[in-house]
Parts: sequence; structure tokens; C-alpha cells
Amino acid sequence: MKILVTGGAGFIGSHTVLTLLEEGHEVTVIDNLINSAVDSLERVEGLTGKKINFCEGDLLDYGRLRALFDQEEFDSVVHFAGLKAVGESAEEPLRYYRNNVVGTLNLLECMADAGVYSLVFSSSATVYGASENVPLIEGTPLGAINPYGRTKQQIEDILTDLSAADPRWRVAVLRYFNPVGAHESGRIGEDPKGTPNNLLPYVAQVAAGRRDKVTVFGSDYNTEDGTGVRDYIHVMDLAAGHIAALNFIANKNGIFRWNLGTGRGSSVLEVVSAFQKASGRPIPYEVGPRRSGDAAVSYADPSAALVDLGWRARRDLSQMCSDHWAWQEANPFGYTHQAGS
Repeated sequence: MKILVTGGAGFIGSHTVLTLLEEGHEVTVIDNLINSAVDSLERVEGLTGKKINFCEGDLLDYGRLRALFDQEEFDSVVHFAGLKAVGESAEEPLRYYRNNVVGTLNLLECMADAGVYSLVFSSSATVYGASENVPLIEGTPLGAINPYGRTKQQIEDILTDLSAADPRWRVAVLRYFNPVGAHESGRIGEDPKGTPNNLLPYVAQVAAGRRDKVTVFGSDYNTEDGTGVRDYIHVMDLAAGHIAALNFIANKNGIFRWNLGTGRGSSVLEVVSAFQKASGRPIPYEVGPRRSGDAAVSYADPSAALVDLGWRARRDLSQMCSDHWAWQEANPFGYTHQAGS
């Protein structure tokens, strides 16, 4: 198939583009490069020996987006593009609603006008809010508690209404838990701009000597070691989930929702210990106060994805950490600081 991938130069996007190319699909990427680097796509081309059609553009630029659909024919769209920092979303809610929701509306209008009705949407477990009714199933009531999560929830609502109004649409909504790791080559991986917002890339930067220590937010939760528990999933397992969803909706109309996680939670201290073992480096940490809105425990019930898609996560926390470290060690400052990359 000919696939358009929005935000395809980012962390999850680049790994999914690599997997799509390995599956024999033709891929076009549109990305504004605000939180990503075109180097990731150049490396994907090197790893696969296949060409990516790259368009530097923003989904808020309706004319640019319309021109892309006029120039190219697509069978399906995989939609990653969006701002994703929870804290930043609370500080700049208008920017998040405009970018994530309006950008998606522009994309959907261009798709409909071009007769492209197949979409895989990158949603998030943040739509469940701070629910501790674990494991989280797709039928768990939604209740996002920050602007970022609410943009994902609103987009899900839009897609639900669109699918109800027009039966031609075939939509897969994938609710990710905590993507980590990197391609086994160490050539592509997560390259957060500024201070990482998520635990594992922060831990990796401490191991690499870029940061002094990890702050553990709360050690008095009702968990085995007192620290928060989350479901971490290897990015290559996540990429495989997109392929499975794309294949599922190829001939099924309607909207479908799946959790993509391992079904097992790991505590903050478990992650620190596993990364310390994978890297062979000490990872100092200090305990700070809890963060507002953080649940004690959050992990997926991924059984629906296994039943419907034949998909399950195959890589454990040890491999997530070792693959993430292979990337971080080879690229201590990410893509843009590597001469000749």
C-alpha cells in the first residue's frame, strides 16, 4: 500500500516507517521537524535500503496538506503528528488544542476530499486519566485530566462521530502506554528536545552523564516498593501493532480501539535498576514529592489486541533498556550533534 505517515520523523513514527518499509509498503512522511530530525528518516533509508518520500510541512498549513494529497495517491494514513508533553500542555493549552485537534481536522478533511478513508490514529493511555481500575481495558470510562490527554480524547470523539456519519471510514485507534527502547541497530531512537518528559529517556541521559540524577516522584504509593508503576512497551513492538491494525482495517469498516501495552507494570525503581544493569553505569536518584494527577498503578489489558489483531508485546523490560542504551550510548546527544550522521 501507499501510506502517508504524519509525524513520521519522530520517535514512534520513524520506527513505524522502518517497519512499513520492511513490509513492502511505499511511505510518504509529512513532519514539521519541531520535535524531530530528518536524520531519523535518512537512517531508516540506510537500514532498509528503501526510499522515503519526505515532505516538510505542518498539518496546520491546510494549503500544504491539500497540495500533498493532490500530488500523491494514498491508500491509508498513519497519524502520529502532535504535541505530546503533559506539563507543557497545561502551560500552553491553546497551542495544544490548535495543533492537535485543528491539525487532525485539516487532515481528515483532506483525506475525505481525496477519497482516503483508512486511518490508524496514535492515541494514548492518558485518555483514561488517573483511573486505577487496573488492568485498563478499552471499555474503561475515559477521563483525561490534562490538556494533552483531552486533545487525544477529543480526537477520538471526532473519529467516532465521523465513522458513525460515514460508513466508508475504517479507523483504528491505538492507545499507547509508555513507549521506550530503540531499534536493535542503535541507529534510530528517542531524541527528546530539552528535558525529557518521560522516565526512561531521562534515566538514559543520567546513565550517559548528561544529567546528574533521577528524581523519583513519590515513594509512598501502595505498591511493592512505594514508587509508581507503569506499563512500558518496546517501540518495535508498538510499530508491529500499527502494521497489525493497518492490516485489520484494510477490509473492515467502522472504528476500532485497542490498548497497546505489555499487560505488566514496572515500578520507577525497577526501571532504574534494569537500566543500571543494561548500561553498567550508576544511576543516582533522589525521592521528591508526588506529582499531582499521577496514578499509583497503570497498566494495560492488551488481550483485545491479541484476539483481534494477533498482536502481543514480545520484548521485556531488560531488552527495552538494553536497546535504549545501545541508542543512547552511540548517540549521546541525539541525532543533530552527530557529525556525519
